[in-house]
Amino acid sequence: MENENIQQSVIEGYAAIVKRSTKKSILPKMFQCCDHREIASHIGKKIGYSEEELKNVPNDANLGIGCGNPTALASIKEGETILDLGSGAGFDCFLASKETGENGKVIGVDITPEMVAQAQKNARKGNYKNVEFRRGEIENLPVDSDSIDLVISNCVINLSNQKKQVFKEAFRVAKPQGRIMISDIILLNDLPEYVKNSVEGHIACLAGAVSKEDYITAIAQAGFTEIKIDKQAIFPIELMLNDPIAQKIVIENNLTENDIEEIANSIASISISAIKPKA
Repeated sequence: MENENIQQSVIEGYAAIVKRSTKKSILPKMFQCCDHREIASHIGKKIGYSEEELKNVPNDANLGIGCGNPTALASIKEGETILDLGSGAGFDCFLASKETGENGKVIGVDITPEMVAQAQKNARKGNYKNVEFRRGEIENLPVDSDSIDLVISNCVINLSNQKKQVFKEAFRVAKPQGRIMISDIILLNDLPEYVKNSVEGHIACLAGAVSKEDYITAIAQAGFTEIKIDKQAIFPIELMLNDPIAQKIVIENNLTENDIEEIANSIASISISAIKPKA
C-alpha cells in the first residue's frame, strides 16, 4: 500500500477516533460496563501509566490507543526540549511538560488536523504554557535540525511504511547526545491476510508492524547508537479492541474471541531507546 494512501487513511481514521461518541463499546464483554474514557484509563494502567499520571492530564487527552509509557522510561531532565511523534490529543506531551518544567519545551507533531485541534484545546484547558502542537508528517518533521533533547513516540511509527525515513528525521532533529524513547509494536508471527492487506489493519497499528530485528535495523541505519530494548510485553487485547478501527476488522470478518486472541498474540509492545552520538 502506497504511503500517501496510508497517510490519508490514517488522517480519516484518527479523525473518527477524536469524534467517536461516548456510547458503550460493542466489543468485548469486558467493555460493556464503561464509556471510552473509562476504558482508556483501564488500558493506560495496563500499559504502564500510574493513577496519578492518568488523573493529572485533561480527560480528553488519553484516547487509550498507545502501547506503552515512553515518558516513564525517558529520564526527562528539567529544561529539555522534547518532541512527540504522532502526539494525538496530547497525553504524553502533557506528562513530559511537567517533567521538563517551565524552562523546557514540548512539541507535538501529528498528521491529523482534528487531533492537533483537540490537543490544542486540551492544552488551553490544562493551561500548559510550555507545550505546542504542529501539524506535520513524521517522515518530514516541521522541526529544526539539532534542536531536540529527547524524541518520544507512542504506537505511531508502525503506521508509516517509511520507518527508515522516520528515524532519519528523528536523527536529524535530535541534538548530538540527544535521545529517543519509543513505544511501539513489533511482529512476532505472521498476521492473517485480511489484516495485512486491509486499510483498517494499518490504521489499527497492526498491518504496519515489522519484526524486532527490522525495527532495530532502521534505528541503527539512521545513525543512532546504544540501542536498547527497555521493555517488551505481549500486546494487551484490550488495547486492540478499544480502537474503533480494529473493531471494524472484527465485525467485518466475524471474528471470534479466539481469532482476536490469535491476532493479539502475533504482536508485542516494545519500548526501545537510543542515542545520537556526538558530531
